Amino acid sequence: MSKVLIVAEHGGGTLRRATLHALSAGRELTRRTGGELHCALVGQAVDRAAEALAALGVAVHVLQAPELAEPVAAAQAPALARLAQRLSATYVGAASTAYARDLLPRVAARLEAGMASDVLAFGGDGPAVSFRRPMWAGNVLADVEIASPVKVFTVRITEFPAALAEGARGTVSRDDPGPPAGTRTRHLGFTEQRGTRPELTEARVVVSGGRGTRGDFRCVEALADCLGGAVGASRAAVDAGWVPNDWQVGQTGKVVAPELYLAAGISGAIQHLAGMKGARVIVAVNKDPEAPIFQIADYGLVADLFQALPALTAKVRASR
Repeated sequence: MSKVLIVAEHGGGTLRRATLHALSAGRELTRRTGGELHCALVGQAVDRAAEALAALGVAVHVLQAPELAEPVAAAQAPALARLAQRLSATYVGAASTAYARDLLPRVAARLEAGMASDVLAFGGDGPAVSFRRPMWAGNVLADVEIASPVKVFTVRITEFPAALAEGARGTVSRDDPGPPAGTRTRHLGFTEQRGTRPELTEARVVVSGGRGTRGDFRCVEALADCLGGAVGASRAAVDAGWVPNDWQVGQTGKVVAPELYLAAGISGAIQHLAGMKGARVIVAVNKDPEAPIFQIADYGLVADLFQALPALTAKVRASR
């Protein structure tokens, strides 16, 4: 029987929503392989997160130690690899977040395992399960098989629903993390940027700006705030230094799938489309009628964004 081990992510002891999507992927994998689902939780003061996982019907393995308190991949990877070996895990997975993209490759190396990143779906059943993942900036979707005995993967949270409680309450066990890893990496500090807007990857509405804003995002932000949404940006806007890195949507930024995605002044480069084409409704505002973004948009407006967005914001406010 195969065993699927999902690595949970938490912040301040609270379970992050991305983990729920990874658990949903893990459940699908166990159904295809006839296996068991387990979850690893690493850190200090994680009791609340562990109880939230157990309430979903998952067997939770807590790895606690002072040196594991901070999300330092070099310190946590050895403990996770040892846990996977003790459980005889066949699959080790997580949500495709910045945390997992740093951690899971290190775990894979220690397990001598092949790895598939940004998995969108699974195919087949039994030991021949395949992983569907994007390649070439989303231009190609490939079904790949991992030949190693242990298989490591990360999943795009936009492609799997959030897991709900299922079956009986799960168990919580305290596992031995093993000796501290000899690493030169130290955690010096963490400064979180807090704002009133929702998290970009979890927002129901995202309003993004690109090169066409010429660095002026005021009308983009005003419309996003009016709609109760998050603000995104293309890579060109981020590389120009106009907006913070964590606003970037795209293959090398964040992948979003909101109910409404409004792209203003974004031409629609392949790299950007790969990060937002899963949105339920896509609206594009661009002066160029030949912009590639119009090929995937549900609604397109050929107009100057500095005129269209304030007018749209005024209409939304008036309707309320």
